[in-house]
Amino acid sequence: MTASSAASHPAYQGHEGLVSAHFSPQAQAYVASEVHAKGADLADLAARLSGAGVDRLLDLGCGGGHVSFTAAPLVRHVMAYDLSSSMLQAVVDEAQGRGLDNIATEQGRAEDLPFADASFDWVVSRYSAHHWHDLGAGLRQARRVVKPQGKVIFMDVVAPPHPLFDTFVQSIELLRDTSHVRDYSVPEWVSAAEKAGLVLEGMETRRLRLEFASWIARMRTPPVLADAIRALEEGAPKEVRAYFEIEPDGTFTLDTATLVFRPL
Repeated sequence: MTASSAASHPAYQGHEGLVSAHFSPQAQAYVASEVHAKGADLADLAARLSGAGVDRLLDLGCGGGHVSFTAAPLVRHVMAYDLSSSMLQAVVDEAQGRGLDNIATEQGRAEDLPFADASFDWVVSRYSAHHWHDLGAGLRQARRVVKPQGKVIFMDVVAPPHPLFDTFVQSIELLRDTSHVRDYSVPEWVSAAEKAGLVLEGMETRRLRLEFASWIARMRTPPVLADAIRALEEGAPKEVRAYFEIEPDGTFTLDTATLVFRPL
């Protein structure tokens, strides 16, 4: 690798550049992904929003925009915010196709939101925070921009409490996507949120089955890393294989949670 090509290689970028480099080429795949487009967590969000009288909602780390698409019919205004301009354009295109005209977009980092204090009724983030460079900073920003009587809702994969299971899930996540930072456990979430001025109001835990081939294809994981994941699965102790319900083709199941916070 030459010096010039090394400088442009994702591995030589800062973390935010790495995240953007990984996700921008896959924007349409995340819009179309059934794992992201559907789910009990989105149905739960719609139920919470129905009749709640939410005026402005921030979709923080919007990715393929599925929180925005769920919320748009139920609130006056949605701001879809993401690090990747390609993701945001995909959200704009999909919103136009669905006839949703109350979704605006803004590009930037979760740790440095370009919005005024107390400017949103609700802040919602789904499958984003495990990529953030600094979870605490992102949570403090969410707390800053939400109104005093508002809600901050995170929907994400959560790490199991047992160190053996935690190590396994972080390993396969990092091999699949080298921009991965951490799947946080529920206690880690609650502790970080409290430090940011947020208190847990409610929580729903779920299990999410991930079909291996589409999970790998969505991120265009290089074959050598996909093979490494399969090797980890096949060599895992029986309690790990049982916990993650690892199937013969590599398909597995993770823990997820919806965590509802309110400002202190």
